[in-house]
Amino acid sequence: MSNFSYRMIEDESLAIMSYEGESERVVIPDYGGQLTVIYDDIFKGHKELKKVIIPSTVTNIGGFVFDGCKNLREIELPENLQEMWQYAFARSGIETINIPGTVSRIIPFTFMDCKNLKSVICHSGIKKICAWAFQGCTSLEVVTVPADITIDEKAFEGCNPDLVINRLYAS
Repeated sequence: MSNFSYRMIEDESLAIMSYEGESERVVIPDYGGQLTVIYDDIFKGHKELKKVIIPSTVTNIGGFVFDGCKNLREIELPENLQEMWQYAFARSGIETINIPGTVSRIIPFTFMDCKNLKSVICHSGIKKICAWAFQGCTSLEVVTVPADITIDEKAFEGCNPDLVINRLYAS
């Protein structure tokens, strides 16, 4: 069973503030379409997690939210997501990540030390991958990005030396 606590934030939407539970699969409620923020640390260290479903209403994922969730393999980011904070997925077990174009930039350390991460897809609309965004993702094999994205030279520091970055050009 999953238990969440939440509170109203400045724009009168809701933020999840904490989580209690031991489920392998967690579906985050959208609270009648009002949930927009997943606050810092809520799943940090929950090693039992294997899959998390985030509602489409979420626009912000805080820092350290999935930090240390070593068995987390599947997560689908919401189509309206705008921001992911530092260390949001650090040291998690995710294997692939599909980042919607509503996220303008991937900031430093967002996916640091995701040792199982093999594939990243960045959609059109993302403008920048910052330094150390994927630092230490040693299994990373392929990153697919829009042609016009700016990638900092240290974005993939400590990653697989055979990493392939595919740039997609509009036809």
